Amino acid sequence: METVENSLQADLLVVGFGKGGKITAGTMARLGKRVIVVEQSPEMYGGTCPNVGCVPTKALVHRSRNRRPSDSPQEWYERAVGEVHAITSLFNKGNFDGMDGLETASVLTGHAVFTSPDTVLVDTADGPVTVRAEHILINTGSTPVIPDLPGLRESKYLVTSTDLIHRTELPKRLAIVGGGYLGIEFAAIYRQFGSEVTLFESTARILDHLDDDVQAVAEKILVDEGIEIVTGANVTGVEDGDGEAIVQYMHDGRERTLAVDAVLSAAGRKPATEGLGLAAAGVRVTARGAVEVDEHLRTSQPHIFALGDVNGGPQFTYVSLDDSRIVLDQLRGEGKRTTTDRVAVPRTLFMTPPLAMVGLTEREARDAGHRIKVSSQPVAEIIAMPRAYVVDETRGVMKFVIDLDTDEILGASLLSVDAQELINTVAQAMRHGIKAAQLGEAIYTHPSSTEAFNDVISTVVRSDEK
Repeated sequence: METVENSLQADLLVVGFGKGGKITAGTMARLGKRVIVVEQSPEMYGGTCPNVGCVPTKALVHRSRNRRPSDSPQEWYERAVGEVHAITSLFNKGNFDGMDGLETASVLTGHAVFTSPDTVLVDTADGPVTVRAEHILINTGSTPVIPDLPGLRESKYLVTSTDLIHRTELPKRLAIVGGGYLGIEFAAIYRQFGSEVTLFESTARILDHLDDDVQAVAEKILVDEGIEIVTGANVTGVEDGDGEAIVQYMHDGRERTLAVDAVLSAAGRKPATEGLGLAAAGVRVTARGAVEVDEHLRTSQPHIFALGDVNGGPQFTYVSLDDSRIVLDQLRGEGKRTTTDRVAVPRTLFMTPPLAMVGLTEREARDAGHRIKVSSQPVAEIIAMPRAYVVDETRGVMKFVIDLDTDEILGASLLSVDAQELINTVAQAMRHGIKAAQLGEAIYTHPSSTEAFNDVISTVVRSDEK
């Protein structure tokens, strides 16, 4: 049960129930420390990932792929949303019970505002509660960015990613403003469910950070699935019409319009610091609104830390998890862990098949002055990877960038079935100095996706060797 009093004292106060804060709070509570976790929404116990982020979106990816041509798109989508909500409800309750059930931990539900460097006021349903703590973690995450475009914020057809996954009505026509990870993932999901999807991207191409060869394969997969990608598009406004929204945009020097049933703003996320009263705490923020931290994640107040998206670092749940390790090392360890320790942090775009990356691209490696060799193969041509044929997913490409002089793996881009798992093996090899040849000559189970490394790494398509 929640503990609500007029005034509480704690060893550790965590504002926001995200991954990093949750892990830190649970660890300290199990050590006997008095811990209080504040979460402003009862729908967000556990943070963004299990409630409105990673878990529900990836569950929708899976369910969208299971729809048969004979299945009604609307009925299948409504069923999928219901199943996903059941999963998130289970996780939400589990996170609350797991934390509040600890002997020395309590969860307060309400909005927290700093009133001094060591005190916050929490507006709970049972009245205001003052919490004073020796150490405080700011763990409030991030919120969707809504571009300041005429008519967009006022449009009744505007949806954020959170709004969209809570709707049971499948939009027949969906416009997505922004071609980053979020935009591409949602484009792939809703196209598979049966929506007509148009993705607007202001740059000359989507996934511009990738090498040309990998980018071309990824874009072809998306286009072949029926997603209309409009690059070099400047969306200028949205106007509500009779039962639809009219997206106005400039493309190739001409004014154009598109009628849709929903407009998804996928312009990224910003740190959730508004309304926290950070000035009263003496906590500085950056020009972009993130809580300013040092390499130990301490703020301008040494007893206050900031973890996860709110500190302006990479917006990944697993980075927030590593943030908790750094903070715990400060609270109960040797205080040596820092953000500079992180090496070869992987990332995945959950299109189908997934696109996973770690380290440098070929372009970045050359720009950094490395002499390199490039090993690459289309997935359909990797003889040692029958799993791709077994699961009927042979699209994609695998690419390794390798230092010619040291045989160190500088980076990899894996667009393939199981890429979200494969990339962790590559990242681990990079962290521990395992050479490319060693990774390529290792023994892997069969049939598995990992054994693709046996073929790909030995297939050198370019080399700087003279």
